[in-house]
Amino acid sequence: MESELFLKQCSESGDAAYSALKSLLEKLENPSTRAEARVFCSNIQKRFQEDSLECFKTYHFRIHDILLSDYHVAGFESRRKKLTMMEIPSIFIPEDWSFTFYEGLNRQSSDSIFKDRTVAELGCGNGWISIALAEKWSPSKASIYLLLLLHPIFHPNHHLIITHNQRRFTDLISIPELSKSHGSISTLTLSTRPLDCPFMTLITKPCSTGSNFMNLISSPTVGIIKCNSNALLDAFLRSSNNLIITLISFPFQLLITVSYCQILNPNPEAMSKMITENASEEFLFSLSNYCALQGFVEDQFGLGLIARAVEEGISVIKPMGIMIFNIGGRPGQGVCKRLFERRGFHVTKLWQTKVMQAADTDISALVEIEKNSRHRFEFFMGLVGDQPICARSAWAYGKAGGRISHALSVKIIFDFLKNGFQDISSSLDLSFDDDSVADEKIPFLSYLASVLKENPFFPYEPPSGSTEFRDLIAGFMKVYHHVPLKTDNVVIFPSRAAAIENALRLFSPRLAIVDEHLTRNLPKGWLTSLAIEGATDGQPSEDVVTVIEAPRQSDLMIELIKKLKPQVVVTGMAHYEAVTSSSFGHLVDTTRDVGSRLFLDISDQLELSSLPGSNGVLKYLAGNTLPPHTAILCGLVRNQVYSDLEVAFVISEEESVFKALSKTVELLEGNTALFSQYYYGCLFHELLAFQLADRHPLAQRECPKVVSAEMIGFSKAAISVLNDAELSLTSAKSASLVHMDVDQSFLPVPAPVKAAIFESFARQNMLEAETDVKTCIRQFIKSSYGFPSDSCAELIYADSALSLFNKLILCCIQEGGTLCVAAGSNGTYVSAANFLKANVVSLLTSAESGFKLTGNALTDLLAGVDRPWVYLSGPTINPTGLLYSNQEIQEILSVCAKFGARVVIDTSFSGLEFNTEGWGGWNLENSLSELTCSGNSSFCVSLLGGLSFELLTGGLTFGFLVLNQPLLIDAFYSSPNLSKPHCTVKYAIKKLLTLKEKKEGNLLEAVSEQKGILRARSKRLMETLQRHGWDAVECYGGVSMVAKPSAYHGRTLKLNLPSKVGDTTTNAEAFEAKLDDSNIREALRKATGLCINSGLWTGIPGYCRFTIALEDKEFERALDCIIRFHKVVCGN
Repeated sequence: MESELFLKQCSESGDAAYSALKSLLEKLENPSTRAEARVFCSNIQKRFQEDSLECFKTYHFRIHDILLSDYHVAGFESRRKKLTMMEIPSIFIPEDWSFTFYEGLNRQSSDSIFKDRTVAELGCGNGWISIALAEKWSPSKASIYLLLLLHPIFHPNHHLIITHNQRRFTDLISIPELSKSHGSISTLTLSTRPLDCPFMTLITKPCSTGSNFMNLISSPTVGIIKCNSNALLDAFLRSSNNLIITLISFPFQLLITVSYCQILNPNPEAMSKMITENASEEFLFSLSNYCALQGFVEDQFGLGLIARAVEEGISVIKPMGIMIFNIGGRPGQGVCKRLFERRGFHVTKLWQTKVMQAADTDISALVEIEKNSRHRFEFFMGLVGDQPICARSAWAYGKAGGRISHALSVKIIFDFLKNGFQDISSSLDLSFDDDSVADEKIPFLSYLASVLKENPFFPYEPPSGSTEFRDLIAGFMKVYHHVPLKTDNVVIFPSRAAAIENALRLFSPRLAIVDEHLTRNLPKGWLTSLAIEGATDGQPSEDVVTVIEAPRQSDLMIELIKKLKPQVVVTGMAHYEAVTSSSFGHLVDTTRDVGSRLFLDISDQLELSSLPGSNGVLKYLAGNTLPPHTAILCGLVRNQVYSDLEVAFVISEEESVFKALSKTVELLEGNTALFSQYYYGCLFHELLAFQLADRHPLAQRECPKVVSAEMIGFSKAAISVLNDAELSLTSAKSASLVHMDVDQSFLPVPAPVKAAIFESFARQNMLEAETDVKTCIRQFIKSSYGFPSDSCAELIYADSALSLFNKLILCCIQEGGTLCVAAGSNGTYVSAANFLKANVVSLLTSAESGFKLTGNALTDLLAGVDRPWVYLSGPTINPTGLLYSNQEIQEILSVCAKFGARVVIDTSFSGLEFNTEGWGGWNLENSLSELTCSGNSSFCVSLLGGLSFELLTGGLTFGFLVLNQPLLIDAFYSSPNLSKPHCTVKYAIKKLLTLKEKKEGNLLEAVSEQKGILRARSKRLMETLQRHGWDAVECYGGVSMVAKPSAYHGRTLKLNLPSKVGDTTTNAEAFEAKLDDSNIREALRKATGLCINSGLWTGIPGYCRFTIALEDKEFERALDCIIRFHKVVCGN
């Protein structure tokens, strides 16, 4: 078969192309020529693979891929990616109507709507929806009838195709056997043209032998796929039948009605003509835009075909059956809904979007109806328009060159009863009175169960937020609001209040204007400061932030901005102003002109819905790039299941702001609660998973105007810390790195922990007593450390120990204190204190003392410090992995009591002590009682803790703080913003602490097992380091150890791209430097991909930190990186 001759024939006209394709179809039907014809199809497809539109334009056909799924996230099921279709001009080509219909169907789980159901479909097009549905749900869950009406005009001469689906599309039966079948695909068509396209699509599908169920055309390079006698294409039969009435003898449990045309044909006579195979493609295509009168009152709105299908469907559908309709919203939502309700149906809107009105469709009939009645149709100006205009206005706007759209919705209509969740185990409390609650909770529990089942540990996520979660947020903005965001435009925060405070600390403005609705959780000192008036030199110190409250009304806010000229503005928008983009545009222009940074809160306007309301801010961003001085803030709290579960995100298209905010949240909050991100990620995924990718090209956005006024930058303290601190890597390349620089365990999460996590989310209506962890925490710290916590002590909880530590630093600053930190402490904590502008003094330690804080050294330091605050990590010291004995800690506390120091003991890295011979643990109760009575009155001890290591909770974080001095308690609460753990976290923590106290279950065995793993890991790592140029310090507990790269200091390392060591090719980056403490981390990362912390982080000159609680394969990779680095620097 000559391809050039074939293409020459196709190029003559659409009719000629159809004739050529029909000849090709005959060869495909003939078993003797089928293999050759399939190879021919494959060659044609490859020839035009890169330019199928040009093929369609020149040769009047194309082989086109439809993407069926796009948003894939770990734990969410994802099936086929694309469907390859044959398209010709004289039939409906897949477009917005059919895409919307498929998306609506795709929202439904196969288990909830399609499983074990008999399905009929009436609709238009080339059959791609039916093939996609059958491919997706039928192969392993048969019992589907699909009836395609490939042209929306009822006519006696229909061609019926019957195929039987059982055992993955291979066993087929004839029409007489229909009543015995378990599932089939039926096609009704007015002309054979639309019939031939789905037939060719199916005929080019691989058959059962070696099939991968992708409709790929055979390629000569992979051999010819042979089809047996039972192949799908062998069973296509043709016969003459009538519409739905023919199928009454086969009642349907699910009747899917595809979209019908809803505009009356201006030429009524055309609708009465018999359609023949030889009808021209121009006639067939023009005919496809219109419908004929059906004898129903709804004819006047173009809904006659819909009304007829509804009434005829009543006699076909079984009790409790479901009808799904794809309906254009031009007649108005009320009219569409009334069509079903007047016939006794209950209507639920499943999915709605806007589609562009076809330019070749004459809507003058709708204009005429409006002229002669009070009814008004609904069109929209473009895809982002939200206020409807009538048909007359739309007609005029379209004639003037404007693009008009109309709503398109998929509605699920069902009769008598709803299917509930009562068949699910009642012990999990999964029955719901409110369907909306079930719609959110059930998918999340399913996702959570898959995550807990499939993942032995919780993966590393950057502090800026889970990459998948940020990708889903960007996808939601792109699909629903036409805003082309990237993942690296989104930063995740624990809460909206945390995002606001962290942003203000990053910029440290002399004056900020904040919406009065958003100031409740800001530090009291900011709201009462008069530093703006008290400055003697006219330039107030950036250490003092003054916040002025302002009304949310935009005109009043703009007036204040013009008068006061603040450096930062944080505001929301009133509901009536948020509908349009004009108010936001005025705020953007005003803040730019006066040199203010703007953070605009859209928490009240953003709807996590498939039918989101109008949002003026996002409408503005659909047409304009977000200016560099502006960021969008949103707190997610509007869910149906957990009213107090919050996550927030900030959107910025300015790279420097994104990076700074990412580092700020790492320093001040740690990581946002992982399971909160999972929950809202599941909601976003539910809204995106059913949609088809890249349906509409995004509009070209206008670039922001140049900022003329001087804009505030980051504070001096922030710049110093962000430039010098060793924080997490946030680049795209970080995914392939080995992280030995993270304070998180990646060892397997025990079954009791997973069970407690799942149960906490599955439970409903938990009692307060079930989430009250106070008693358990008191018992835990008493039994573990002998720390007294009577009723006078204050117990405070947070998402992480780091956020509690930072609140203590603010108390230290408020008192005018000095933070004393021993060298060999957690570098992130020290950087956070510097970021908050605390006065930090470092106490040098020595190798002889194991880099521990000693009584003598502390005495020398405190003698010259006013109002000292002493921070120490214990019993396990992070990062060295050494242990303070009971005697050593009592000596330190005695010195602190003598000088009246406030002591913060951080136990959050303890609980995994594995070399404990001769140690004996801690018992502080007696010594603390004596010191409190005899020491300085300002002396007190606060206990800071976290349970991630103690209870092996991995990604489930929980921090607690015990305060026992009233003045300190009052100072702590003066900064009320604190990201507190959700009730589900407290429920799980209480359950695990109870297991630990009672020594029940497998939790203690798991702890013992992981201590053994860490003991073996520390030994292997120490041996590897010592053999390859490092002086390692033996560790006794925790998840990290330190070592000094003695063999590398002073050596020059030069890396080129790529780097090859032996038989291994590395992903090295270009690098050249003489190695020292300032660049050893960068050198190791660029040479091998291993991330560690240098002496700049540990505070011990020359000593780097390595964490050992990695997943098995990652730990082996880390050891290999250490060996390879030695070869790169020192040779073999």
